[in-house]
Amino acid sequence: MAQDGPILQVEHLTLSFGGITALNDVSFAVPSDSITTLIGPNGAGKTSLFNTISGFYHPQQGRIHFQGQDITSVPAPNRAKLGLARSFQNIALFRGMSVLDNIKLGRHCHLRTNLLQDMWYLGAARREEMALRADIETRIIDFLEIDHIRHASVAALPYGLQKRVEMARALAMQPKLLLLDEPVAGMNREETEDMARFILDVRAEWGVTVLMVEHDMGLVMDLSDHVVVLNFGHVIASGDPSHVQADPQVIQAYLGAGNVSDLRRRLRGQATPAPAAIEEA
Repeated sequence: MAQDGPILQVEHLTLSFGGITALNDVSFAVPSDSITTLIGPNGAGKTSLFNTISGFYHPQQGRIHFQGQDITSVPAPNRAKLGLARSFQNIALFRGMSVLDNIKLGRHCHLRTNLLQDMWYLGAARREEMALRADIETRIIDFLEIDHIRHASVAALPYGLQKRVEMARALAMQPKLLLLDEPVAGMNREETEDMARFILDVRAEWGVTVLMVEHDMGLVMDLSDHVVVLNFGHVIASGDPSHVQADPQVIQAYLGAGNVSDLRRRLRGQATPAPAAIEEA
């Protein structure tokens, strides 16, 4: 159950690139302890919104509040220190490094030792490194069930495991809000079910609020407490899954003049029935 008050508040965001407006007066809130999902057709502005929230883009107008603090002008690394972590639509791991080393990089924003201590691996740096490794190995690696690949090179891993390692690196940042950009894109059914379980567990067991972008409508409707729908840079609907999937503007955005029953089946994660066979005369 979500706590009172949002962990993230987006107010009237506008983001333009030249003559193209990616976000236009976007406002919504992410309730604490919730799984909130951004959906919308391709080109709706979802990734641009993620990049703005995480600090990669700076909006021309609007404000972003995280845990009551205005972070609109806070640089991306400082947002990470505050407890905002993310994964990427296109995997952004260091392919020449091991799984363990990639995950450890996620904690870099919280390290307290200075450059000299790190260079000579002095007492404080060594203690910090040992504590970091213990936490990662006993919590994150076990949680995501990747102990068997901890020393493997990321480049040698299948796609589904790379996505899991990227989530592990984000969790190593000790987030209060975890942004997942298409966490199950390109995965098979078994991998999708595993990732769905991890997303539910990270909220339930770790107390981390989740904001994700996802196109798998069955997953969205099964996991989400709250859904926000974007279309052409505007928020056109917001609410619980049952409310959103029945909204006429959402149906119009996804299908235009298409078959409403097909869309509703897609939003519920149901297969579209095959056309009936033509009976022989």
